[in-house]
Amino acid sequence: MNDEKKTKDDYLWDGSGEPDPEIQRLESALGRFRHNPDLHPAPVWPETAAAPHRTGWRAWLTFPRLAPALIMAALVLAEVLFLRWPRGPQPINPSISSWQVSRLAGSPLIGENRIAESGRLAIGQMLVTDASSRANITVGKIGEVEVEPNSRVRLVQARMTENRLALDRGTIHALISAPPRLFFVDTPSAVAVDLGCAYTLQVDDQGVGLLRVTFGWVEFETHGQQSLIPSGAAAITKPGIGPGTPFFEDASDALKTALEKLDFENLDPQSRAAALHTILAEARKRDGFTLLNLLRTYRGMSEPERALIYDRLAALIPPPPGVSREPMVRGDNYMVGLWWDLMGVGHPKKK
Repeated sequence: MNDEKKTKDDYLWDGSGEPDPEIQRLESALGRFRHNPDLHPAPVWPETAAAPHRTGWRAWLTFPRLAPALIMAALVLAEVLFLRWPRGPQPINPSISSWQVSRLAGSPLIGENRIAESGRLAIGQMLVTDASSRANITVGKIGEVEVEPNSRVRLVQARMTENRLALDRGTIHALISAPPRLFFVDTPSAVAVDLGCAYTLQVDDQGVGLLRVTFGWVEFETHGQQSLIPSGAAAITKPGIGPGTPFFEDASDALKTALEKLDFENLDPQSRAAALHTILAEARKRDGFTLLNLLRTYRGMSEPERALIYDRLAALIPPPPGVSREPMVRGDNYMVGLWWDLMGVGHPKKK
């Protein structure tokens, strides 16, 4: 070690040697914190005992320049904490608050910006496709949604516990691989609730929706009304009414037309009886699922109407043990569940 450094080190540790300008500046700034021996008298050692030799840690604890050093260290620590400690609302991770959108055809828009190859759809933003545009939305890590031409889709929520789009108009194809009730699509009249599935959802300019399930199950719900739709089946929903009775897509056109009238039109008694007659006459064994849903959801039916449905369903699929006519006509949900197991449609995933 050279003499100059030794001299400056001596000044730092015991005040001897050449003064260091930087140390003198710090001493001047921190002088008011200097140790005052009048306030802190030196310890008195018994005369019978030799005063201990102040070396090692004891010498350090009684060193007169310890106070400024400790204060300086505290100030440095405080500054580090101040700079690193989060202050105020923290920004949301963009990978969570937005979803990636890829252009499939044409020139889709996110807000007012055209997508070249890809972009990000943030919460509250609208994805719009014209007659020649298509796009694909990556739904976090749980699936994808393909957006068809002439569609308007908004991102409503993007969280680990809730992923939600709103389809204002147009057509989407959703493929979701996740536990039930993590992905939702709002429509003008109902919410499509994913139960582990693939499906197509359409909404026309009047807000009428059609949900078609190609794999798994989807729940259509609004204001307490609920339709459980299995693979191969579909359901209609209309503003002011909500979802109708699910039906298999290979059912006869006559059955589907009559069912739509029964679900959504304010029919006079004669027209209502005619629609119900058509449904019962056209129903196959597979359509027993639709008849059971008519019993389960009531649809404002009288007991005589429910009795007709029961009789036709029993002819197509004999009731299991424990199911009888009178309780079913009155709406016994437990018996509905027993009969459900004979429909061959399985059960949706549990929450």
